[in-house]
This record gives sequence, C-alpha cells and structure tokens, in this order.
Amino acid sequence: MPTDNLNEREFELINIVGANLGANQRNLSQLMNLSLGMTNMLIRRLISKGYIRIKQLNKKKVEYMLTPKGFSEKVQKSIKYTLKTIHSISLIKNHTKDIILKSYEKGERDFYVLGSSDLAALIEMAIRDTHLENYKISHIKELPGNKMEGLVLICQEDVRVDPGYPNKTVNVLNELGQNGILTG
Repeated sequence: MPTDNLNEREFELINIVGANLGANQRNLSQLMNLSLGMTNMLIRRLISKGYIRIKQLNKKKVEYMLTPKGFSEKVQKSIKYTLKTIHSISLIKNHTKDIILKSYEKGERDFYVLGSSDLAALIEMAIRDTHLENYKISHIKELPGNKMEGLVLICQEDVRVDPGYPNKTVNVLNELGQNGILTG
C-alpha cells in the first residue's frame, strides 16, 4: 500500500501528536517552533490525508490523535530510519577496522582514542572486533605533547594537528567524511 509522501514538518507533527495525546495547537506550534497559523495548516493537511483525526472534548477543547494510517506511517518511517542508522554504523565500523588493520600491519600496537563521543565507543568496538593480538587501547582527553609510540585516533571535532606534531594521528571524522560515509 503506497503512502503519501510526507514532508519533514508533517512527519515531525505526526511524531509529536503520537507522543503528546491531548496537545492543543498552541502546544504543538511551540514544540515545532512554528507559528500557530502554520501549525493549523499542517494539522488540516494531515487530517485531509487521513493521518490525524480530531476528537472534540468540549466546545473549546479538542484532542489530536493519530489514525491507524498515521500510526502506520510513523512506524514505517521509524523502521526505515533505524535500518539506515544500523547500516551507517556498520559502514563506520568497517572503515575503522580497515584503518586499524592497515596500521597494525605497519607495526602499530598502541592505539590512543581521543574523544569520548559515541564514535569513540564505536571505534573501540571496531578495534576489539578485529581480533588482533598484542595491542593496547587507551582513552585520552587531549593530544599528548610529547613523542610516544602508537597511533592517535581522533574522534572529536575541532582538533587541529600542527604539521610538526611528533605523533602519528588519524582524524577518523575526516577519514569517514572523505570516504563519503558521514555524508549520506
């Protein structure tokens, strides 16, 4: 059964209505950071498409509810988003494994993960998944100023490495971006 193409705002409104039973237009417009008129237009459009229905509570108060079609659309898009996210994580992990394996083949055994983001955790997982032997993973909060053995894996934004920096580094964010993994 084909679904109407919902724009981002319409889908956002479906998500908000699905999570906030009893929300009025004023609440919805504040949650979406839209004018009351724009929110009203989106609600009317979603009602006409069959995604939302109105339940009259009294003369002045209404409740917006998802219809089965609206709920189905929310679930389908959520599943699609989840699958896309899982695929992206897999790409990041596989590319990181390639970086690690190439470095390991060149003799690197000490890996320093700079950053504490989700990407840093994913990189550590990727290193462990390579099933290499005799390696060490350390977490660091800043670039070491002294010369050391090993490879610094940069997993946070806005880290600049001067050309004369004494340690080997790989900016994982840049690598993933240059290979098109973080762009789509």
